[in-house]
Amino acid sequence: MAGDTGMAGKVALLLWAQILSLAGAKSTQLLVEPPWTPAVLWDRVTLTCQGSGTAGATTWYKDGRRWRQEGPNSFTVTESGTYTCHRPGSGISLLVVVSNEPLVLQVSAGALLEGDTVTLRCRSRQDNPVTRVQFYKDEKDLRGSLRGTELSLSPLELHNSGTYRCGGWVAPGTSLSAAVTVIVHGVPLSGVSLSVQPPGGQVAVGDHLVLSCTVAMGTGPLSFSWHWGGLGTPLSTGPRLEFRHVGYNDSGQYQCRVSDGDNVVESPTLNVTVLDQGNWDHLAPGVPTQDIQAMRP
Repeated sequence: MAGDTGMAGKVALLLWAQILSLAGAKSTQLLVEPPWTPAVLWDRVTLTCQGSGTAGATTWYKDGRRWRQEGPNSFTVTESGTYTCHRPGSGISLLVVVSNEPLVLQVSAGALLEGDTVTLRCRSRQDNPVTRVQFYKDEKDLRGSLRGTELSLSPLELHNSGTYRCGGWVAPGTSLSAAVTVIVHGVPLSGVSLSVQPPGGQVAVGDHLVLSCTVAMGTGPLSFSWHWGGLGTPLSTGPRLEFRHVGYNDSGQYQCRVSDGDNVVESPTLNVTVLDQGNWDHLAPGVPTQDIQAMRP
């Protein structure tokens, strides 16, 4: 079990490396082709080291020991083990595991986000036949998963995070794979914007005003806060800010801030102008007062 725990930790590290890459972190990345985690030796795996520094400046480590210095950026793996690489200027990558175990559970490489589809596949060494496959999550049987060697999780949800294994019959007996840790992350926040009713943010004193905050991408739970004039203290919370009767002091710049618990994204500011009757007459010269009233929201 200690070895299985180590394998799970290594796989979790690789997935975290992929998350760092998605977020644009300036770190050395170790890419795997075919894109499965853990990689298996019989797939003729190619490892590619990406990071700062000149070509040929890559240092490779295998099983925690320096293996190749000033080596190539890419090579085909011929031995199982754990691999990392180092590039001057961006440091050392996280671990990639290349397995040659009798039975291996693989998960699609890359960042796993809510709403995606992910496939877990149970494979025997050299792709020898494996039958009576059973999948496990957090050491519990996933009932009804005896129909093949693959398990599809779609759409991914946060509760799908956990430790997975597979077991099956591989001649001359049954085998159990090492554990693979699956971490499902929320979709990063982006595209926070404001809208206002009435359009344009110009409203007569005493009238109704509604500001709405929307998020183009991002999974929850999300929290919203409203800010006026650049002040840190929030005016209100929730995706809407409503004034039933605006006053002159409500004029100014408004902003919405959205948090997913890890990150905060701010909307552009929106300017609200509260006008009195004279302002409306000036904006619509020659228009009868009753028609000006009708123009108001």
